[in-house]
Amino acid sequence: MRGAAMRLNTAVRGFVVVVLSVSVVQSPDGWGVTYTSTQICAVKGSTVEIKCSYTYPSWIYGQTYKTYQTTKVQMELWFTKGTNHNPVDLKSDSDYTGRVEYRSNQKDCTLRITELRESDSAVYKFRFITNQQGGSYTGSPGVTLTVTDLQVQVITSQHGQDGTQVQLKCHSSCLPDHPSYVWMKNGQVILRETSSTLRYSFFPEDNISCALKGHEEFPSPSVYDPKPPSVSVSPSGEITEGSSVTLTCSSEANPAATYVWYKRNSQPLSKNSQLILSSIQSSDSGEYYCSAVNKLGSKRKSITIDVKYDPKPPSVSVSPSGEITEGSSVTLTCSSEANPAATYVWYKRNSQPLSKNSQLIFSSIQSSDSGEYYCSAVNKLGSKRKSITIDVKYAPKLPSVSVSPSAEIVEGSSVTLTCSSDANPAASYTWYKEDEDSLKTSGHNFTISNIRPEHSGSYYCVAHNNRGTHNSTLQLTVVAGAGTLEAAGVTAAVLLPVIFFSVFLWIQKKRMSKEPVKSEDRANNREQCLPDQRQPEEQDDLQYTSIHFSNNQADPLYSNIRAAQPHRHMQEQEVTEYTAVRFNRGSAAKRDRSQETGESPCALYSTVNKTR
Repeated sequence: MRGAAMRLNTAVRGFVVVVLSVSVVQSPDGWGVTYTSTQICAVKGSTVEIKCSYTYPSWIYGQTYKTYQTTKVQMELWFTKGTNHNPVDLKSDSDYTGRVEYRSNQKDCTLRITELRESDSAVYKFRFITNQQGGSYTGSPGVTLTVTDLQVQVITSQHGQDGTQVQLKCHSSCLPDHPSYVWMKNGQVILRETSSTLRYSFFPEDNISCALKGHEEFPSPSVYDPKPPSVSVSPSGEITEGSSVTLTCSSEANPAATYVWYKRNSQPLSKNSQLILSSIQSSDSGEYYCSAVNKLGSKRKSITIDVKYDPKPPSVSVSPSGEITEGSSVTLTCSSEANPAATYVWYKRNSQPLSKNSQLIFSSIQSSDSGEYYCSAVNKLGSKRKSITIDVKYAPKLPSVSVSPSAEIVEGSSVTLTCSSDANPAASYTWYKEDEDSLKTSGHNFTISNIRPEHSGSYYCVAHNNRGTHNSTLQLTVVAGAGTLEAAGVTAAVLLPVIFFSVFLWIQKKRMSKEPVKSEDRANNREQCLPDQRQPEEQDDLQYTSIHFSNNQADPLYSNIRAAQPHRHMQEQEVTEYTAVRFNRGSAAKRDRSQETGESPCALYSTVNKTR
């Protein structure tokens, strides 16, 4: 086999193709394929012809018939797929349907491909089959075809108020510098017969392309700033807190765009076409922007992320703030972050719901409204609740007064008066007795030890705090005890003999020291009082003694001793003295027992009254 290499330019119909080398492939026994070039670079959209020639022995001595047999070509084909012995003919390959043509003239072979595509880039081989046994041949290594596009490269760019100042270059990796290029804007020619570079003021929506002069039908792809991006969210549907969410941005742009994701009023979050939120939170809700950028400009698109989540712990407040007083208007307000928005239920501990609203209003709050209140914030994803304690301040209610022991109050016993009142703040207490200015005591209880009748009367308790006062009255009645009467009786039994004896001594003394007094009235009294009808000279003057027990005091035993005026009948007349002893109660007027009963005034009377 022999080979040769050279560099030449070959004009190909529809465009210019660069032939990089020439290769001759031939076997020692006369079989061979020679390709014009082993590497060809063509521009997308053009037409290319790959040429070759082949050789084979004109005749072959046949072992079967022991004679020479002329060689005839029965089949020619080109392929890129399959093997050398089992190839796929390009004419039967669906990727080339309608675009492939074979040309042959004796031992020349040509493959023509129109409307070249970048996917046509491949290694092409020629194979022919003859009538000889084993008489087929494939030319290896074949021809490498590279299909490229003209490209407009952005060399420099500078953004300003008058658009973006750019320097562009028309470039292809296949073609050497061409003497003349055509520049087009939005498909219309703007410059002809110019070099491969262009300085231009670029504005949004401009589309700039280039072509070789004379081949304007095969322009390069246009360069342009990014189109408005398209943004998407995955997975689609409702976004719930804690899930993984991916935001994707895409934009048509040439040169290709780069991407920046950021949230409103924040730093860039990602310099990638995707923004991944692996465990999205409620705080991630908001508006996000994707900015697509290339050297010619930028565009951005926003998307709103709405993260659904159950209510956060509610916040509760009281209005007006400060101390809550009975009768005032009070509003409890509950709020909670939630998505979807929460509904609210207010209730008091161990009670039914009070109103289903974010506010609970007491138009005239009462002391009974004090207690712990709960606000429950609810949505379809869950619920949270928060409590608040309401402490209503109020003046003392009507005090409750009581006496202990509750039975009959007996003189000498110990008695406790108790006062209590519902109030907030807690009430202070003072005790007074009617018709007395000074207070008796301060505190819940007022204890009277060794109670006496003079303790009887009306007592009132005053309950007071910084919100006001209220009072209640208690009537207290003290009765003499049985022990007191018995003591009085014993005392009387002891004192009477002493009194009688004292009176007797006093009478004797008077008898010896006084003259007898003549008196008609006294004589009459003597006659009535002396059953033995003693003579006037033997009678004595009468003396009266009264002993009283009074319930209005502490029932002391006392006596009144008063002497009757003596009436002297004769100088030596004996004076007789009489003593009357009485025990009285109450404030009734003292009366002579003899006048009330008609009994003899001479008699000694003793009356002891007992209180029931």
